Amino acid sequence: MLGAAAFGVLRRIDPNVVGNPLPPCPLQALTGLYCPGCGSTRCLHALTQLDLAGAMAMNPLLVLSLLPLAVLVLHGAGLLPQRLLPLRNALAAPKLWLVLLLGFAFLRNLPWAPFTLLAPG
Repeated sequence: MLGAAAFGVLRRIDPNVVGNPLPPCPLQALTGLYCPGCGSTRCLHALTQLDLAGAMAMNPLLVLSLLPLAVLVLHGAGLLPQRLLPLRNALAAPKLWLVLLLGFAFLRNLPWAPFTLLAPG
């Protein structure tokens, strides 16, 4: 239910428009640095518009993480087939996500190409 409501909001409200009601990233507003989630709202909005290139430009990590996150959600709902449990176990490793998120946050703040492509577009 909550997911459907969020989808509806992101489908109708364009976070790229100045003066939209959606909040900006507090870390970026305070420090000027991009967090791993910066661009996520614009990324999800682009996905609701079926704009994969636009979504990748905003937050490529989020787009690439959707399938692994879907596996974890299916497991949590009890709908994951048994043969995919080893995959779920690998994806549920906290160290994996910690390294991935911290590494992405570090790399997307580097001011040189190709790392500038990781910054929200």
